[in-house]
Amino acid sequence: MKKKKSNKAWITFSVICFLVGVALWLPNFIYQFGFVYSLYTFIINPIGALFGYLGKSKFWMILNIMMTFSLFILWFVGDLILAFFA
Repeated sequence: MKKKKSNKAWITFSVICFLVGVALWLPNFIYQFGFVYSLYTFIINPIGALFGYLGKSKFWMILNIMMTFSLFILWFVGDLILAFFA
C-alpha cells in the first residue's frame, strides 16, 4: 500500500514539472518574443523525467524529455517551414 502511494507522489511531481515547463514556454507564444524563461526547461524537465522514472510512469517521463528538447524541436520545425515557404 505504501509503495503505491509513493509512486503517486513521484508521478504528481513529474506532472508539476511538466506543467511548469509548459508555463515557461507560454510567454514565447503569447508575446511572440523569445524570453529567457524557456531555458529553465533544461533544468526543470529533466528533474520531471527523473520523477517520472521513479514513479514508473513512461508517459510523464517521455513528455518531460520532449519538453527538455522542445527548443531544438521547435527550431527544426521552424526552419523546415521557412525552407518550404520562403
